[in-house]
Amino acid sequence: MSANSPNSSASQSAQDAQRLQDLHLWLSKLTNPKLDLSSIRPASADASFRRYFRIDGEAEGTKYSFIVMDAPQPQEDVKPFIQIAQLFKQINLTVPEVLAQDTEQGFLLLTDLGTTMYSHVLNSDTAHKLYMDAIDSLILLQTQSQPDVLPEYDREFLKRELMIFPEWYINKHLGITLTDEQNASLHKVFDALLANIMAQPQVFVHRDYHSRNLMLMDKGNPGILDFQGALYGPLTYDLVSLLRDAYVQWDEEMVLDWAIRYWEKAKKAGLPVAPDIDTFYRDFEFMGLQRHLKILGIFARLAHRDGKQHYLDDMPTVMEYVRKTSHRYKELIPLLRLLDVLEETAPQFGYTF
Repeated sequence: MSANSPNSSASQSAQDAQRLQDLHLWLSKLTNPKLDLSSIRPASADASFRRYFRIDGEAEGTKYSFIVMDAPQPQEDVKPFIQIAQLFKQINLTVPEVLAQDTEQGFLLLTDLGTTMYSHVLNSDTAHKLYMDAIDSLILLQTQSQPDVLPEYDREFLKRELMIFPEWYINKHLGITLTDEQNASLHKVFDALLANIMAQPQVFVHRDYHSRNLMLMDKGNPGILDFQGALYGPLTYDLVSLLRDAYVQWDEEMVLDWAIRYWEKAKKAGLPVAPDIDTFYRDFEFMGLQRHLKILGIFARLAHRDGKQHYLDDMPTVMEYVRKTSHRYKELIPLLRLLDVLEETAPQFGYTF
């Protein structure tokens, strides 16, 4: 039976209804804050299995809205979110506070950081101030980094992420099987990326530090969401997520300007960035290519496995990043050549770039 058959859809609807009932029951037992169960409404969906709801309530005589996270097991686990929320709060970053938890069922009640994402308000007038705030928060996070607190973002992990690209983008999305020669060429590029990335200094890494996970705040801007996958890894990763965002694209000159400002601030804060800007920017670009190849694979997987077709709309931006970076470094040129061949051989009814 296919995953999209009527029976499986009915079964999924029944599970969702039961899940919502369990969530209501859990919320009804909470006494502080006092919640208005009739006000519960969807807040946002996620690229994962998590769902978020907004609910109104009252604490110490003041009305507030709160966020409810629904993270079903076994696909999700709320414990890393709780641990990292506590860690980031100690660093003085603006993150949601966990007010109530049921780790068995995967339910959390959180403070609400509002409804204004960076992606809603970024434009040529606001970008500089917003990115400087985000860079200051990022440097704060990085200067407080310590080994053995978060899991390591090691070579094996980075390689696994890269492999999502041939599996889901090339095989499933384009419908192409690489020849042995093409495979060898691709893996040589992967090895060049990994050699650079593994030589970079290690810090706390949010891993999704971009315009849809940063909230505009009156105080303590930005509010930071979706940090449950944080690891200890390459220093340039979060900066690339921020400045080469899959959803928002800026001119190269602006990206370079912000990257230089980060580099100057990071040096002043005592972070072990590369001593010259050319080396630093190369690190930034190699890290970005790893991330963007992974994202192409993830977007393909979300579309083809999970039915979230809208992620295909963001592929051209990511592919443009991939092509521009590959064009600039001789070790990466084989990737550019491979992409040219794939584009010519991909079925024309699909999405090609």
